[in-house]
Amino acid sequence: MPVKTTVKKTVKKKRPAAKAAAKTAANKPAERELVSFDFAVKYLLRGKRDFVVLNGFLSELLGKKVEVKSIEDVENVKDGKDDKTNRVDLKARINGGEIVVFEIQFLLEWDFFGKALFGVCSAIKDQVEAGDVYDIRKVYSVNIAYFNLKSKKEYLFSGKLNGFQGVHYKDEVIPFAQSRSQKSKKQFEIHPEYYLILPRMFDEKLRGRFDEWVYILKNSKARADFKAAGIKEAKTKLDYLRMTPEKKKQYVRFLEHRRSAKSALETAVGQGELRGERRGLRKGIEKGLKQGLQQGLQKGLQKGLQKGQEMERAKLIKSLYENGVTVAKIVKSAKLSETAVKRIIGM
Repeated sequence: MPVKTTVKKTVKKKRPAAKAAAKTAANKPAERELVSFDFAVKYLLRGKRDFVVLNGFLSELLGKKVEVKSIEDVENVKDGKDDKTNRVDLKARINGGEIVVFEIQFLLEWDFFGKALFGVCSAIKDQVEAGDVYDIRKVYSVNIAYFNLKSKKEYLFSGKLNGFQGVHYKDEVIPFAQSRSQKSKKQFEIHPEYYLILPRMFDEKLRGRFDEWVYILKNSKARADFKAAGIKEAKTKLDYLRMTPEKKKQYVRFLEHRRSAKSALETAVGQGELRGERRGLRKGIEKGLKQGLQQGLQKGLQKGLQKGQEMERAKLIKSLYENGVTVAKIVKSAKLSETAVKRIIGM
């Protein structure tokens, strides 16, 4: 009677890590590719119907409802070779007559904060005509920098002066605020407020609604589950796939110019480091030669003195022997071996 053989099917078990990764990928919300934010504010968000995107961005950042009334360039927007600039400067007037100054920069420059301060000062100065009263409206400085500025973990910073605090009586504070006219009693803060956003430091953990905007600043993508103000409109207005062929070409040129500027900077830095290494090597060799020469002179001097002393001693030993002093006495007085004394006198 034939014996039945049972064949066991080997079923490959999914690795826990691979299974978890597959589950994470499946649960990850779909993303829509958007154009970079700097390109958007420079070329796309220029009409009043497009202000809704900036309205949402500023509302989430400032924590209050913001309506953009008008936009103007701090620097003229130009095409062609001048398009290689690595930063975008923009000024927006919002509700209440307040002003927002945008500075978006991709390459680190040593005077970055000086430019931010100058932009705020210019926005304040432009509010007052010669001989007019100082009816100053608050200025917000929004600085988006694609470098870390020595930040360790943080990606969103704010800074402002709330008022003058007493030096001796710490509980006394005078607000940095004034009314719109002499008759009005209501006061408004007028001291500038600064915001610094570092998208590349963002760890993509959403801690608040504005983090959805930081995610877009970093990745030029919007997730389907984003709910922050203005992002719904951004998905439509900044959608790369919806751009006209001409706008797509312009965007490609824009990114190429940015990459070119970054490459030029990195090349210059690399050349500077190489020159520094060469100079350091040359100076090191020169210093080493100088030190070597000094050490050689010292050793030569020591050897010369030693040789001179040996010659003088040999002359004395020969003189003693020639005048009848025995070898035994010379060995004792010179404190040399008998063999050394005999070698000197030629025995």
